[in-house]
Formats: sequence, C-alpha cells, structure tokens
Amino acid sequence: MELYKGRPENINGREEREVKVYDLLDSLGIEYLRTDHEHADTMEACNRIDAVLDVVICKNLFLCNRQKTDFYLLMMPGNKPFKTKELSSQINSARLSFASPEAMLEYLDIKPGAVSVMGLMNDKENHVKLLVDEDVLKDEYVGCHPCVNTSSLKLKTEDVFGKYLKAVNHTATTVVLKGE
Repeated sequence: MELYKGRPENINGREEREVKVYDLLDSLGIEYLRTDHEHADTMEACNRIDAVLDVVICKNLFLCNRQKTDFYLLMMPGNKPFKTKELSSQINSARLSFASPEAMLEYLDIKPGAVSVMGLMNDKENHVKLLVDEDVLKDEYVGCHPCVNTSSLKLKTEDVFGKYLKAVNHTATTVVLKGE
C-alpha cells in the first residue's frame, strides 16, 4: 500500500460514490491522504491500513432503535469494545441493534463494510444522527473509508467535524464509551 495526497489521478473503474467523496472534499478545500487496498471489512485489515496512514481508523457502526425509526452512525476507536446498553442510556433509546444493509444503502449510499462518516453527504433529509465517542475527537486525525472499502483516507479531525459536517448539514453528538 502506498500513501497518496488527494484524489486518484485516474478515476476509471472507481465507484461513483467514491468519486463523489473526493469531489466534495476538494470543493471544501479539505486536504486528505489516501491509500488504496484490497477490500477492508475487518478490524484486522484496518489495522494494516492504520499503519500506512499512521492513524487509527474508526469503527463505524450503523445502528437503529427497535422500531427502526431512528438511525445512528457511531464513530468509535477500533480497539474499543461496543456495549449497546452503555450507548442506549446516553441517547435515550431503548434497545439499539444493527440497522439493515438496505437502510444503510438507502440513507448513506454505502454497503456493509464501508460505513463511514463520508456517507452523511448522501443523507440529505437527516435521517441519520451522528454519534462520536469522545476519544475520536482527541486525535488530530481521523481515518475513514470514502464510501467504499477499497480505499481509506486520513483527514484532520477538525476538518471532518467542522467544514465537512457543516457542508453536509449534520452535527455530531459526543458520547462516552468505556467499553467495559
């Protein structure tokens, strides 16, 4: 894996959802580093990518309430275990579970294994609430997929939670996950 600055020079063969991420980031003047790789849909694969990007790629979970009326994108450190009960009490939502791949595609235009904060650009009607573990915000950089799991990005945390979220009309709710 190599590290590149910015978008690929040649976008032939790239999915439209990926190219749209680069277009938006470039239009906002957000700088990013990129690496291309095989499908990365496990934390083990992401750990190898982390070493190239020199950043911890977030674990991104797409969740919903029991009634499937409220949807959440949770960003948390990849090495921290997720405890549903711990999060449910903080957001006043009973019984969270993983949302369906169909809902993920409908609201974020992302397939399982590629969930990312970048998908919020496709959630024009704000169906999905962004939740972020406080530890993610402590790092200078954040790593994520550009809506596909064959590339990964390194972006400044302040750009993601500032310029980017403002541009896609979303806000983040900070949560505290102990993972114990």
